[in-house]
Amino acid sequence: MRDAPSNPSIPLIEARGLKKYFDTPAGKLHAVDGVSFAIRRGQTLGVVGESGCGKTTVGRALLMLQPPTDGQILFKGVDITRLPQRELKGLRAKLQIIFQDPFSSLNPRMTVYEAIAHPLIIHGIYRASARAEGRVLKLMEMVGLTRRVVNTYPHELDGGRRQRVVIARALALEPEFIVCDEPVSALDVSIQAQILNLLQDLQEAIGLTYLFITHNLAVVKHFSTEIAVMYLGQVVESAPTAALFRNPLHPYTRALISAIPTVNIHAKQERILLRGEIASPVNPLPGCRFAKRCVFAAPRCVGRDLPAEEAEPGHRVACARWRENLTPT
Repeated sequence: MRDAPSNPSIPLIEARGLKKYFDTPAGKLHAVDGVSFAIRRGQTLGVVGESGCGKTTVGRALLMLQPPTDGQILFKGVDITRLPQRELKGLRAKLQIIFQDPFSSLNPRMTVYEAIAHPLIIHGIYRASARAEGRVLKLMEMVGLTRRVVNTYPHELDGGRRQRVVIARALALEPEFIVCDEPVSALDVSIQAQILNLLQDLQEAIGLTYLFITHNLAVVKHFSTEIAVMYLGQVVESAPTAALFRNPLHPYTRALISAIPTVNIHAKQERILLRGEIASPVNPLPGCRFAKRCVFAAPRCVGRDLPAEEAEPGHRVACARWRENLTPT
């Protein structure tokens, strides 16, 4: 795939009506069902939601690791879902991923040097691992790894250093877009902050664009330009980060925000407890999938799909009653 000319008006990556279904004995599991968003160069879209909502599937579909069932994925304005395999392989250098667990995403038989050099060999940038030494050492310096760990194995490193190796490997091919799939959830809190700061520093230094997947709204508030809230395969609310926290409109978003812990023991924080049955993502019925757990649910919330409405510029919500019940006083 030839690089399209840089155009600030065109998002770096965009999903349009993205769907990913899986066959099960009970029917079609709608893991991702009509998700749309756009991420501009140098920005971060945070995708949040509870386990099983489809966050990781969205990230893998964007990279064509799990080809979508329907919809479009546009990279620099070009639909990559229609690319032949040869062109798609060349494109993968520009699209990378950082997985949740650094230990399981590293080959235990490869040293730090070999792990970082591996993509350079696979893509033919260097013919032999030994020739990649200068590039590998530079990448290690970029992510804060000292030269003394160059010949160590994953089991000899702590979680933070392992994740730095994974980040260096992701940067090896000079990508433009990186999916960060809960990259700090398996790390200690103090190490989480270091890795988040590293990712932000790299973004500013080399202009990276991120899709940041997490279940932690406190983390995504610190890290993201915009946030998309997912529930059972659908985006129920999306907005710039400041707008979402200032004025959350969907009841599910409000419940997530209410669960963020605070260090202020005197703060009055009303927790929203979600009760009721979680709808099945297998052959889901039309309507709001959150309705069975929503205290504001009404008959018009079910029986028909609810398109996202623009409440204010850049702030969209898929809820039938957000105007009458959820507007802050």
